[in-house]
Amino acid sequence: MIAETHSSQLLANTGVVITRPTHQSQNLCKRIENSGGVAIRFPVLEILDPVDSGPLLDLIDQLNSFDLAIFISPNAVHKVLNLLKPRQKWPETVQIAAIGAKSAQALEQLGLKVDIHPGRRFDSEALLESDQLQNMNNQRVIIFRGDGGRELLGDTLKARGAEVTYANAYRREKPSTDNGALLYHWSRGEVDVILVTSVEGLHNLFDMVGKLGQMWLRKTPIISGSTRIANATLELGHKLQPIIATDPSDEAMFDALCHWARNREVP
Repeated sequence: MIAETHSSQLLANTGVVITRPTHQSQNLCKRIENSGGVAIRFPVLEILDPVDSGPLLDLIDQLNSFDLAIFISPNAVHKVLNLLKPRQKWPETVQIAAIGAKSAQALEQLGLKVDIHPGRRFDSEALLESDQLQNMNNQRVIIFRGDGGRELLGDTLKARGAEVTYANAYRREKPSTDNGALLYHWSRGEVDVILVTSVEGLHNLFDMVGKLGQMWLRKTPIISGSTRIANATLELGHKLQPIIATDPSDEAMFDALCHWARNREVP
């Protein structure tokens, strides 16, 4: 229950399940704990190197033949730049686009200038609204992403005249995580809300908690990082209308969590 209304105790005794990959969850967990909440870590995605990095290295070596490189996520940024750095400098003729603020920030921290990124919403649809991406005739575009990513961005750029190449910079796997601790928290009424930041992660979550966990899961408030994720929760039979954050960043998810906490009904 919420003991105080000021920010330091807004989430007092609130159990918040964090589903981000382990290496990406620490800042959000710390914010929750600093506001009095209990961060229950349950990563539903694991970020791994490609099984074979050869095709990615070949594309990195051909980077100067492209006009535009698009980074889908901070994971793509770090995987690609770690491989690029010992081989060559970033070609000055290749512009850079980033879907989200975190990807743009990661690129800039590594000394690269981001030419195109959305001013609002952090998804393919928002990036495609950019003026620079409307006429793509004769443009060669490389998209650095995880394996099995959405095709919308590439397909739309092709329809606008671009030649598009996908470069799988990492792969996502479902972790072999023991669900015992999470089910124990649920059985004691200690899970109040769940934060989910990808559709793939949502499906993994449903699989990983098992049949017993799914009964609790469908009755637990979910804060989603996008409308797509919210729609997917309802398709999986969730009983409550998901709360939708403005984007899946730590800041937006935490803001949505605080908004939920201020407005939830207290028995």
